[in-house]
Amino acid sequence: MNRLRRYGPGAAVVAIPLGLALAGPFLAGEPSARAASFTLGGGHRLGTDFVGRDVVHQVLLGGRPVVLVALAATALAYLVALPLGLISALTHRRWLEEVLMRPPDVLLAVPSLLMILLVAAAFPPGGVGLALLVAFVSIPDAARIVRAAAAEAASRPAVEALRMQGESWWRIAVGYVGRSILRTLAADAGIRLTGVLYLVATAAFLGIGVAPDAADWAVMVDRNRTGLLIQPWAVVVPALLIVALTMGGNLLVDAALQRRTPPRKGRRPWSSP
Repeated sequence: MNRLRRYGPGAAVVAIPLGLALAGPFLAGEPSARAASFTLGGGHRLGTDFVGRDVVHQVLLGGRPVVLVALAATALAYLVALPLGLISALTHRRWLEEVLMRPPDVLLAVPSLLMILLVAAAFPPGGVGLALLVAFVSIPDAARIVRAAAAEAASRPAVEALRMQGESWWRIAVGYVGRSILRTLAADAGIRLTGVLYLVATAAFLGIGVAPDAADWAVMVDRNRTGLLIQPWAVVVPALLIVALTMGGNLLVDAALQRRTPPRKGRRPWSSP
């Protein structure tokens, strides 16, 4: 019951957008005949979009690109940031730390969206390219977080004791330091996934990595906003699904990080020892 109370709200919020993203293409079926743009009724439960397509059908098809690209970009960013941060935190060679961390520091000076726009202008990416591009701009900040958390754990006496015992670098870095920073990484992952979703949605909103008429929640928000006052569902529904996905993800991470420290028997929680 306690676990349900902790994870229930986040799971309930994220279940709808995640379920639609995963199962939507299987439930969509064949597209119906196109009707007039921005109309309600006529067999279309949520009306039609800017080119007369059924909004429900587009919503069912539009979640998978957003979710898959965001998850892939987040995973790729940590795949590079984790070894960068751990090596620079555990190394005793100053030059190696400078070589590893200074190039990401230079990238931090450039706004992420501006970097995406500059690269996309020269090399227009597809879905895979967009995931790689978003991961690339997310690596510097993730690497700094990993290094800061790992440096604190690496300065503990336990790490020096492991070195004196002849433990391998892998055992120290992953077995002790990596486990010590799991909570910090989990909290950062929830925040970073939200940021990555924002970048992916914004890139799609600007037409980067997707076709202008693609079935994509972010593209739906962009292309249908001109008819917001006439047919709001074509904009409101995909926008709410993106918001629910980010909010639910953060609620689940917050629930996973909650510490349950029951007070000792016979002592009030606020009493001094």
